[in-house]
Amino acid sequence: MATPSYRTEKDALGPVEVPAGRLWGAQTERARQHFPIGLARYRWGRAVIRALGVLKKAAALANGDLGRLSARKVELIVRAAQEVIGGELDDEFPLVVFQTGSGTQTNMNANEVIANRAIRLAGGVVGSKEPIHPNDDVNLSQSSNDAFPTVMHIATVEQLDVLIPVIRTLRETLDAKAKAFGRIVMLGRTHLQDATPITLGQVISGWVAQLDEATDGIERTMPGVYALAIGGTAVGTGLNAPPLFGELAARKIAEETGGPFRPALNKFAALSAHDAMVNVSAALRTLAGATMKVANDIRWYACGPRGGFAELRIPENELGSSIMPGKINPTQCEALTMVAVQVFGNDHAVAFAGSQGNFQLNVYKPVILSNVLDSIQLLADGIGAFTEHCAGGIEPDEERIRQHLDGSLMLVTALNPHIGYERAARIALNAHREGLGLREAALQLGLVSPEQFDEWVRPEEMTHSPESFP
Repeated sequence: MATPSYRTEKDALGPVEVPAGRLWGAQTERARQHFPIGLARYRWGRAVIRALGVLKKAAALANGDLGRLSARKVELIVRAAQEVIGGELDDEFPLVVFQTGSGTQTNMNANEVIANRAIRLAGGVVGSKEPIHPNDDVNLSQSSNDAFPTVMHIATVEQLDVLIPVIRTLRETLDAKAKAFGRIVMLGRTHLQDATPITLGQVISGWVAQLDEATDGIERTMPGVYALAIGGTAVGTGLNAPPLFGELAARKIAEETGGPFRPALNKFAALSAHDAMVNVSAALRTLAGATMKVANDIRWYACGPRGGFAELRIPENELGSSIMPGKINPTQCEALTMVAVQVFGNDHAVAFAGSQGNFQLNVYKPVILSNVLDSIQLLADGIGAFTEHCAGGIEPDEERIRQHLDGSLMLVTALNPHIGYERAARIALNAHREGLGLREAALQLGLVSPEQFDEWVRPEEMTHSPESFP
């Protein structure tokens, strides 16, 4: 006799046909059928599934300590949740981001999978809800309204812990370049026009400082996402949860993850608003802006090789054109700036979704989490690739840099203290209009002697203030 391809499970709405080989149950199957939205792209990934396992394990342990679950039930739930944490059951999570705004379907997906896996571990019949019930046991002392925000914070913290070292690697790579190129004097540029000299080391130090500030900004958001909604249950009052459950569950989560998680001070805000996630997204947007600046500067400095600045050389990673032989493009810069654009868009979605907390619940939780995690992953991947395939291989073309510096009209700024702004401007404009070198134009106008020009116009000395840098 052929094995039936479906089993019948029941929920409060009636019977549901569930694929026989799957661990999810009736509520997950209903959601799978009702929300076929973005299946190719928007299924929950490893970070969220792991966080669900962490939460359910911690909740079972807390309920056991509080005497609400028997030791046997705790053991079974913890064993099943550990498999979720370890990635062994990822295929049992088929749902997408676009579902109910509380994340109830995803919470129930975890409850059903863990319950059915626990039942199987106990030698029972999958779908029987014996000896483990998805709602009464796995979801005990919880509501989706506090469980899903807790998952949001766990997943976000753990992914930020991946991103921050990647940023620091780029930072250290660029800092080494800043030190190595500290004595190379080059033409400064403001308003896309020539300006007074600067060193290449100073240019790169600006990029390093931006990355430092962006990293600090991300780290300043972390205390907010260490605060967990768990214990608030449906509306923040903690109905049906023991008074100590939230505190104990948060402690168990901290032990499992190594992060300093704690209960949110105000559970009403934790359910109805997600300002901590909005702040994380804003900090990621700032980081994206910094990477946009760095990548754009590098590709402009490297533009050419004959018709542009060509002051920097970047790695030649691949051919850049299907029609122009030998063309090499700044592809890593382009990829990273596209990542930045996507992060800007994600942040708009998070900011709007975060503003939509009506009364006791914000019902945009899944889309907030999805966009924040997408930004983190894109930035981690993009910055990592950029560091390895571009930033680490940056080298100056010192001859080209010197050509541009020597031809700059803005070196005339060094004459201001000696002959005044108006006379210096006459020299610069005369040089530009007559196609002369700056020194030649100055001597032609008779405003300085050759000896004075050579003494006063020294690009190297124009890159720092003697009062500030002895």
